[in-house]
Amino acid sequence: MKIKKVLVSQPKPASEKSPYYDIAQKYGVKIDFRPFIKVESLSAKEFRQQKITILDHTAVIFTSRHAIDHFFHLCTELRVTVPEAMKYFCVTETVALYIQKYVQYRKRKIFFGSTGKIEDLLPAILKHKGENYLVPMSDVHTDDLSNLLVKNHIQHTESVMYRTVSNDFTEDEEFDYDMLVFFSPAGVSSLQKNFPDFDQKEIRIGTFGSTTAQAVRDAGLRLDLEAPTVQAPSMTAALDMFIKENNK
Repeated sequence: MKIKKVLVSQPKPASEKSPYYDIAQKYGVKIDFRPFIKVESLSAKEFRQQKITILDHTAVIFTSRHAIDHFFHLCTELRVTVPEAMKYFCVTETVALYIQKYVQYRKRKIFFGSTGKIEDLLPAILKHKGENYLVPMSDVHTDDLSNLLVKNHIQHTESVMYRTVSNDFTEDEEFDYDMLVFFSPAGVSSLQKNFPDFDQKEIRIGTFGSTTAQAVRDAGLRLDLEAPTVQAPSMTAALDMFIKENNK
């Protein structure tokens, strides 16, 4: 069965130059963008239950733009005024620049890594070892950062400030796709929640990342496309090759 309609479980690309649009035009395929999950802040009440005082900390470590959004959102909810002396440590320059949405960048002490790996940010953190760090995080997270900070005897507090929830489908939303593309295990869980009687049949499923691929297998579903690979380092490259092969 040829692939005519694909659902990509991500927000619609901001740029019309996205490779997804090239694929759609090249193969005459309709590609829809619809996140299966969404991120929401904890309420002020939920945050208070962690018994954490934001202003007890002198530095914040941000691993994503989500972390920045929900940190400042909670500060507003709690009526906490973040002092200008607060230091910010970010995994990448892109994440660091995003802080401009909330504060005047040039007036703040902001540090960032160059590779996106948390280990690359460690030298900057070690230079400021006397700080008391706050680490905003999601309810679903790895322990990589925590383990690194503990190993290097960095004083810090981890705080769940946001969570990933299912972005439920409405009754009037059509679900007539030949292929579904997932980027997180939470997206696969959302599929099961929204469609408990989901019968895959001829519907192809593609994933990006090994944990997402495993989540598909654990759900008892057939995995048809797994990225990244050496030949296809991106999801769009993998999807292009897959549709080309299947739509001969």
